[in-house]
Amino acid sequence: MAEKLIDLVNISKSYGDNLVLDDLNLYIRENEFLTLLGPSGCGKTTTLRIIGGFEQPDMGQVIFSGQDITNLPPNKRQLNTVFQKYALFTHMTIAENIAFGLKIKKKSKQYIDDKIKYALKLVNLDGFENRMADSLSGGQQQRIAIARAIVNEPKILLLDEPLGALDLKLRQEMQYELIRLKNELGITFIYVTHDQEEALTMSDTIVVMNQGYIQQIGTPEDIYNEPENAFVADFIGESNIISATMIEDKVVEILGTKFQCVDTGFGNNTPVDAVIRPEDVELVERGKGTINGKVTHLIFKGVHYEMEVMANGFEWLVHSTKLVPVGTEVGIKVDPFNIQIMHKPESEDEEAVPIED
Repeated sequence: MAEKLIDLVNISKSYGDNLVLDDLNLYIRENEFLTLLGPSGCGKTTTLRIIGGFEQPDMGQVIFSGQDITNLPPNKRQLNTVFQKYALFTHMTIAENIAFGLKIKKKSKQYIDDKIKYALKLVNLDGFENRMADSLSGGQQQRIAIARAIVNEPKILLLDEPLGALDLKLRQEMQYELIRLKNELGITFIYVTHDQEEALTMSDTIVVMNQGYIQQIGTPEDIYNEPENAFVADFIGESNIISATMIEDKVVEILGTKFQCVDTGFGNNTPVDAVIRPEDVELVERGKGTINGKVTHLIFKGVHYEMEVMANGFEWLVHSTKLVPVGTEVGIKVDPFNIQIMHKPESEDEEAVPIED
């Protein structure tokens, strides 16, 4: 198990009357790709800025390799930050941009030249030394911003929504580049995003945040397959979240019909939420499923069809590679292993996020 590198202990932060972080505790291991994921205003960027030294917590400590660095300025910390706006110096060449931090540290010319070549090779931009920053595409500027950060040999690289300004194809390419860089460099990445796909693609560990609280910490597989509350289930991918009653162990009543499931320990006749992913809803002939319904909407998404099926007063979201035309009467089947049972939310921050058009 990798060593603990960063430890955030009882961190709280407010801006005026707005409480952004409330007694947050989190540790990050050496050589981990950890993503802070959540909607706007959840506290993820503030957490990153506190780690980086750009913000001071109102309460709590930032521990780095066993040392308290809470009051240490950013330039004294063994980390570098790559922002969404790359902040390259447009009047400088690529080489001058990359060398900027090293010159401040008064490194020798030979050392700086070697580092520039090494960094450009690492980000697949060999031979770009003499180009001007404003002549590059968005993806190339992103790579230079990363090269400028890694030549300083940080123990931690902080990335604040760095791919947000790129188009979809370029964003996907950069996701794989970041994974490769992390593996080659052997440094810790702390990544902030509101994009679930980015988090699921790149992370070793995902920290889902909402309203200043951590909702769940886990691997991408854990977060997707075993969400701890309605907020996580709804924010990570799409879900059917249905009020249900746990009749007894392994039997749940959903929309007035009993379904077999695998969950235990919820007691008898307990109000719960049942979470069923759209890809786990199987459409069969009417009368051959657990409940019957009717296809009301259909969209082709490229990889699959997205359908809405009205059944027992609930509009089920269904993803399938098989086309079922609107108006078709169908049965709905769900494998017991694909029904996730959760306790009802205890607070607003555990509730499912409202759908925005």
